[in-house]
Amino acid sequence: MDAKFWDERYKTDEYAYGEMPNSYLVEKLSGLTPGKILFPADGEGRNGVYAATLGWDVYSFDQSAEGKRKAELLAAKKGVTIHYDLAEMPTVNYQPGEFDAMALIYAFFSGDNKAANHKQLATFLKPGGIVIFEAYSKRHLQFNTVNPQAGGPRDEAMLFSVEEIKEYFSDFEILELQEQELEIWEGNFHGGMSAVIRFTGRKKANV
Repeated sequence: MDAKFWDERYKTDEYAYGEMPNSYLVEKLSGLTPGKILFPADGEGRNGVYAATLGWDVYSFDQSAEGKRKAELLAAKKGVTIHYDLAEMPTVNYQPGEFDAMALIYAFFSGDNKAANHKQLATFLKPGGIVIFEAYSKRHLQFNTVNPQAGGPRDEAMLFSVEEIKEYFSDFEILELQEQELEIWEGNFHGGMSAVIRFTGRKKANV
């Protein structure tokens, strides 16, 4: 899915995945002290903007110019600012150890690049930094093949397994890692029973 696909999805006035933040992100941010946080593939900005309302210094990136436009509109509506870059992996311009936290919320990459991209993203967190992750598991295909409204890629290689998360974040202490089936209702494109992986980890101090 390239920038053209996402620009087409985001060009309407309505927010494709709603204006409310992801519920797992809300839960996990509630226990953290605000600092500098990175939102890869932040789309229309619902999650990054929410973090900014909590006092986080938010850096987001996405390949979609329409996504950036919508994110900046939402930030203005909420009375906050975010740093939003038009960029994509692996050419993003962040430094190792730059961030206190990172939120990967339904950020998908092609199967050929998925492992390398996640390992690169992990380097942007400082030791002790927190990653919050939610995305569809490989078992989600059983839901979105019968209900396209459930959303998510149809390419199994872009979906996740628990074993992959352990590999990509091998230098992290696992605080939570589970695969769940649950109903998700986020805008017009996440609607119905879904299979997801939820992961929260802390980067080990010796890496």
